[in-house]
Amino acid sequence: MAMDWRSERVAHGRPFLMGIVNVTPDSFSDGGRHLETTAAVEHALSLLEQGADWLDIGGESTRPGAGDVPLDEELRRVVPVIEGIRRHSDRPISIDTSKPEVMRAAVAAGAGLINDVRALRAPGALEAAAELRVPVCLMHMQGQPRTMQQAPRYDDVVVEVEQWLRQRVAACTEAGMSEQAILVDPGIGFGKTLAHNLALMRACNRFDRLAGGVLMGVSRKSWLDKLLGLPVDARACASVVTAALMAQRGMTMVRVHDVAETAQALRLVQAWEQEP
Repeated sequence: MAMDWRSERVAHGRPFLMGIVNVTPDSFSDGGRHLETTAAVEHALSLLEQGADWLDIGGESTRPGAGDVPLDEELRRVVPVIEGIRRHSDRPISIDTSKPEVMRAAVAAGAGLINDVRALRAPGALEAAAELRVPVCLMHMQGQPRTMQQAPRYDDVVVEVEQWLRQRVAACTEAGMSEQAILVDPGIGFGKTLAHNLALMRACNRFDRLAGGVLMGVSRKSWLDKLLGLPVDARACASVVTAALMAQRGMTMVRVHDVAETAQALRLVQAWEQEP
């Protein structure tokens, strides 16, 4: 677990760009488009050509109302895709899962980051991540995907999410993980209202002090519909602008669907912020 996110981010000169590869029939934005292994691998390689630094492979939708996927089915979806990408590229791969068995199989197949929306709270997940010794991303979620958007409540969303993430980082370091190898994600859209999401994005710099860095996933999410009245297939421009705003606030990584457009925006931000 040698990754030092902060120094890597500085050396990179801009946030890392994580391209989303959903190997699912029901993800909110692109469910079913890349369900077959060949289509998913082709899509992943295309995202690399467009400028993705990382690929995030997921076999279970975490959209509001989503149901659970059996272990065998999740393994069947994601492991062949990781293996297929590895036959063509050595670029970094993340596995988006909460199941320790999937974590182990994905890392064995070539994944180098565990991205867990449940922040390693599933039975055996923390132990598996510590044993695998790869970097992790811990995301905050109030409730579960099936129910998380049913009237979420906070007294102070920024303080509560920050405290919760601090506790999860502490659990990881107590298990032997390096704090610098941990990313945190405030979980935009996961058990939050529009007001909660905006407050967390405005305060995103606060989360950087909790661990090695911050991953922000804002791409095409429903808060853009609530704010701007945009259906899923019309949210690309707003998503790219938001990613650029997150880059200006020093985020370590942005997780996106629209890689080519976001890569252009991040290069503009980088050029704008360079000293003359």
